[in-house]
Amino acid sequence: MRKRAVVLCGTAALVAGTMTAVPAQAGAAHPAEAAQAARLTWQKCGTQDYPTLQCASLKVPLDHARPNGRQITLALSRVPHTAKKYQGPLLVNPGGPGGSGLTLAGFVASALPKEVAAQYDVIGFDPRGVGKSTPALDCRPGHFAPVRPDSVPSTPRIERANLQRAKAFARACGEKYADVLPYINTISAVRDMDKIRAALGAKQINYFGYSYGTYLGSVYAKLFPQRVRRAVLDSVVDPTGVWYEDNLAQDVAFNGRHQAFMAWVAKYDATYKLGTDPAKIEAKWYAMRAALAKKPAGGKVGASELEDTFLPGGYFNGYWPYLAEAFAAYVNTKDADALVEAYERFGAVDASGDNGYSIYTSVQCRDAVWSRDWNQWRTDNWAVYDKAPFMTWNNAWYNAPCVFWPTPSLDSVNVDNGKLPPILLFQATDDAATPYQGGVTVHQKLARSSLVVEQGGGNHGITLSGNACLDKHLAAYLTDGTVPHGTGEADAVCEALPDPKPLNSKMTSQSSRGAELHELLGFRG
Repeated sequence: MRKRAVVLCGTAALVAGTMTAVPAQAGAAHPAEAAQAARLTWQKCGTQDYPTLQCASLKVPLDHARPNGRQITLALSRVPHTAKKYQGPLLVNPGGPGGSGLTLAGFVASALPKEVAAQYDVIGFDPRGVGKSTPALDCRPGHFAPVRPDSVPSTPRIERANLQRAKAFARACGEKYADVLPYINTISAVRDMDKIRAALGAKQINYFGYSYGTYLGSVYAKLFPQRVRRAVLDSVVDPTGVWYEDNLAQDVAFNGRHQAFMAWVAKYDATYKLGTDPAKIEAKWYAMRAALAKKPAGGKVGASELEDTFLPGGYFNGYWPYLAEAFAAYVNTKDADALVEAYERFGAVDASGDNGYSIYTSVQCRDAVWSRDWNQWRTDNWAVYDKAPFMTWNNAWYNAPCVFWPTPSLDSVNVDNGKLPPILLFQATDDAATPYQGGVTVHQKLARSSLVVEQGGGNHGITLSGNACLDKHLAAYLTDGTVPHGTGEADAVCEALPDPKPLNSKMTSQSSRGAELHELLGFRG
């Protein structure tokens, strides 16, 4: 988890107001639900980048089984449609769990072709417990403050220190939010989404989710198939591995992306002067890690913080030039300043990151059954570490509060669905955060889905990042529901964009757009 983009919308008090009526072609809601639309009062909250953004808030039940019980508040944003042809609300979610979607609405509306975006009200929202929604959870402020114990439990003392941190976090969540934690989960968030739909006065929603947002969308579609008009799932979570197995699969995939980064550094030896053999460069990285475990750079970047810093490179190769410069500066000249700067940009966790992690653990630990036997975790993670050392133990400790979580786990959701209209999936072959198999699995589970594959792509979150081939499929689908139909595993294949060049080369607008998206998506989602 890293610093997330600043959330722009405040949670305004609910006051009487009206929304623009939903045109007939978008599908009006039931009269009783349409009346609820009057509860949303949209106020201007635009920024320099997204000047047309508006914000509102909506009260929903903490416990949807008790609709008249305690209420909580969701923060919403929108970019309203401007075209005569209106296709209804397009809800967007950046993943996480724990990601704020308020600013994402502005990005999606500006990154889509103007004529497409103009036909939708693009709706962002902070899921329950996140950001400007209230209550916003922050279980243990400063949990990731440097310098943390080495993530690799090479001694019993180091293992005990990390276990104590995981226990302390779970205990803090239970003590502060005992009345809330049972209701922080994907199913509750999905029911919130349906309350948003009703408040918007829409019979159906369109949906666009990245990363964990693909699971959120799949579960919404399972619970409310008749209320899905269109859905785009980008970088698809494997629902059969929620969440323990999915995290172990991530470890292997992230190791592969880290080695791809090493090969990229080797390609540009003239710039970074770390050698031309990727294996030897990787050895230098682990030597740097070992040195930082003994003497943290700037008193901030130890072994665990180094992993936090380089993890974003597994999500988005646009960060590689910055990470390579910091790596080279430390190895070649013992300059720690660049490494500290990279940590503060990519790895450090601020208050919004503390909030995001609190929701991440609350949702994942509640969503599905986790082993409460640390011995099993130890055995499984050492086995994976032997073949994938880069992030295995860092990821294990990130999820370890689930061993001690104060609320019992629910059963995961079987998202098999034959009741949906055509759905569009996007998946990169070398995605680390949501490995390729997730896209294939969900394609099989959603009977009328189409899968667009980015061949050779390693980024996480691939549409609206500058790949014209992918975005052409996205625009066609949002325009009139057109999806590709193929005969193989994928219905359409797009080639990946080229890897970036070092910073002394000319940067492209495509890389800038990808960076803008990935600032909003954050990491660990």
